Amino acid sequence: MIPIASPIIENDEIQEVVNVLRSGFLAQGPKVEEFEKAFANYTNSRHAVATSSGTSALHVALSAAGVGKGDEVITTPFSFAATSNAALYVGARPVFVDINPLTYNIDPEGIEDAITRDTKAIIVVHLYGQPAEMDHIKDIGEDHGLIVIEDAAQAHGALYHGRKVGSLGDIACFSFYPTKNITTGEGGMITTDDEDIARLARMIRSHGESERYEHVILGYNFRMTDIAAAIGIVQLKKLDKFNDRRIENAEYLTENLEALDYIKTPYVMDDVKHVFHQYTVRVENRERWIEYLRGEGIGVGVHYPRPIYRQPLYEDLGLVADCPEAEKASREVLSLPVHPSLTMDDLDRIIDAVENFPG
Repeated sequence: MIPIASPIIENDEIQEVVNVLRSGFLAQGPKVEEFEKAFANYTNSRHAVATSSGTSALHVALSAAGVGKGDEVITTPFSFAATSNAALYVGARPVFVDINPLTYNIDPEGIEDAITRDTKAIIVVHLYGQPAEMDHIKDIGEDHGLIVIEDAAQAHGALYHGRKVGSLGDIACFSFYPTKNITTGEGGMITTDDEDIARLARMIRSHGESERYEHVILGYNFRMTDIAAAIGIVQLKKLDKFNDRRIENAEYLTENLEALDYIKTPYVMDDVKHVFHQYTVRVENRERWIEYLRGEGIGVGVHYPRPIYRQPLYEDLGLVADCPEAEKASREVLSLPVHPSLTMDDLDRIIDAVENFPG
């Protein structure tokens, strides 16, 4: 079976973990600080704050930005639930705006209509590795005094008009889950140029401490371990190479599949670097595709099978929305393997299977 994702962990990551285990610094320590500095430098950000997961990064970011009970957070319904769950964690209400059907990212044209006097922030997701239309969105945020947060969990190393994702909004959040473009096993990172937000984020992730045993605000245990950070330091050095391979794989798939009239290959905006966390196509009769491709030994994924507001939790909370493009996409999207571990034989097997879909 060709897997839909395949983390690459090599001897240098393993050796760095062994070094940490022998050092005695297992929790948040010098390796976390080293990883933070390297990641801030990579994303052209002034500050980076490591956390235990991408979800905790979103939670901490909203808290540090002052978003709380009674506030509204505009976001996309077409993402993993963690994006909007983070708003619920701080007592805010997620407000869903439909997507651009080409990029699957939030449609800036709908954001302004969703703004109310309670709106405090916009969470933008760079879905599948393609940056959202950040210039337009940042202008809206500035015009209305809103915090713009990038959910960059799928977009490590992506570029928007020559600028790194993670430096485009007021705050950005990354995930290092095993399927991401780089991994630490579990882990997350917040990037920002705002010194006050960075200071608060560091406190919130560690029990609200301003110094040891001085708890001045409500915080949590969202710290990253030195074990995870040691993996991340090595992975970060390989990120551009991993992404280049993802892009090459995606281009090869598109070159061979785009002429087929029963499948729609991914759209890439001008002047962006799409880093293809997922290679997502559109098909009809998706369940037949899934059964067929798995029968051919090809792993597939559905990201995502329903808009977030269709999840039972959100229906129970009465958080309804009208997002027809997200609804349509949720019925049609299908992700094919694109990860950097694929061989040319793997790619040709995928292409051959798609070309011979029995219809």
